[in-house]
Amino acid sequence: MKTPYGQKSGSDGRVKAGAGTSTSGTLFSFRGVVVVIAAIIFISALSGRVAGETLVPMDLSQTNHLKAYGLVWYALSRGVDVKWLLNYRGGSFLMPDAAGIGLEAQLRNILVERVSPEDVAGIYREIEGGNMEIILLEKAPEIAIYAPPNKQPWDDAVMMALEYAGIPYETVYDKEVLLGQLERFDWLHLHHEDFTGQYGKFYAGYRNAQWYIQQQVLFEQIAMSLGFKKVSEEKKAVAELIREYLRRGGFLFAMCSACDTVDLALAARGIDIVPREYDHDGTTPGCTGMLDFGRTLAFEGVSLIMDPYVYEFSDIDMTQAAADRGEASDYFTLFDFSAKYDPVPSMLVQNHVSVIKGFMGQTTSFRKSLIKKKVIILGEVRGRNEARYIHGNLGKGTFTFFGGHDPEDYHHFVGDPPTDLNLYPNSPGYRLILNNVLFPAARKKEQKT
Repeated sequence: MKTPYGQKSGSDGRVKAGAGTSTSGTLFSFRGVVVVIAAIIFISALSGRVAGETLVPMDLSQTNHLKAYGLVWYALSRGVDVKWLLNYRGGSFLMPDAAGIGLEAQLRNILVERVSPEDVAGIYREIEGGNMEIILLEKAPEIAIYAPPNKQPWDDAVMMALEYAGIPYETVYDKEVLLGQLERFDWLHLHHEDFTGQYGKFYAGYRNAQWYIQQQVLFEQIAMSLGFKKVSEEKKAVAELIREYLRRGGFLFAMCSACDTVDLALAARGIDIVPREYDHDGTTPGCTGMLDFGRTLAFEGVSLIMDPYVYEFSDIDMTQAAADRGEASDYFTLFDFSAKYDPVPSMLVQNHVSVIKGFMGQTTSFRKSLIKKKVIILGEVRGRNEARYIHGNLGKGTFTFFGGHDPEDYHHFVGDPPTDLNLYPNSPGYRLILNNVLFPAARKKEQKT
């Protein structure tokens, strides 16, 4: 018997493009029953018992890809199930023509197509015959953004994407995490954050800037109010609870420096890796050789960069490689997975293009040689030791790391104005973010007893 969601590995143990990832039965796949469904729809249509449906195309014809995700969330939040048509016209959505969806799409300037039962049957036949699949979305996910109280509008691409798409979220920070409130949420995004307690390693360039001084004072006050002597110790405790949230079945998405620093915080449990310039005491002697990579999510064999005057945490990041290429040559390529046997990575790479323009951040990309073999690479810079977009599992949960800060602001400097997504309604990079937002919607509904 075939197991569509099982992992397949190469001889070196690394999960290859086209390899699956387990989600413990949290997805509905229609493979094997599509022909039957199509026949039922066709027969029912002849008898006039089935109404038409609404197709939200996600190929180049779509007028607003980003707000289309908000339309899906709108439908799910009103109890309308949505079918995600993986690899069909750029990862389109199909839903009943109900609950005012057509009017809502018009108000949001989203292209939708009314399709007849015969059209739907034809779509199902096409999906059955190609590298495509249907995933049922049933639940509007509860979303949390981990962000500090002094966050700025330019700080986080995910918040901008959600607000533009019309998807609601709540913000949480260290107090909420330590009080166990993550369990209320299906999906957690980590704001551009430094979980090592080094204040983003902005020391060399900004230690005398007023915003930096105020930020350090604020973070120290938060740590003290929560019973910790140092920010680094508080951040380690938060990272441990995020790991536990993930292990118990949460969906974690992180960008930029949150990706590598959460792993460094987990690896540094019980040791001090923070120079005295940040926390007024020294590091644990020999700490660079004491990291425990058995506790990390994505990376292993990492070397720390301890110099406070170097704007880098470790050798995970490959920002310099992107800088050497230059903006005009900075692109990464999405893998083409088997939608029927690898639905999870297939969902995460749905797009209307396969080559995405790069964008920089404090952590721009990940050194492939330091990525654990069990982690799936979703997007990479071809021909380089450089991954941009990766995905993995821990316990019952999953995590996705996406390098860079803002898909439509290549350099993104401190103090830059927020990106106006009205100018980028079809952004492929922002689509990858929103794919992750819908990922938990494929979880089965809880059975009422």
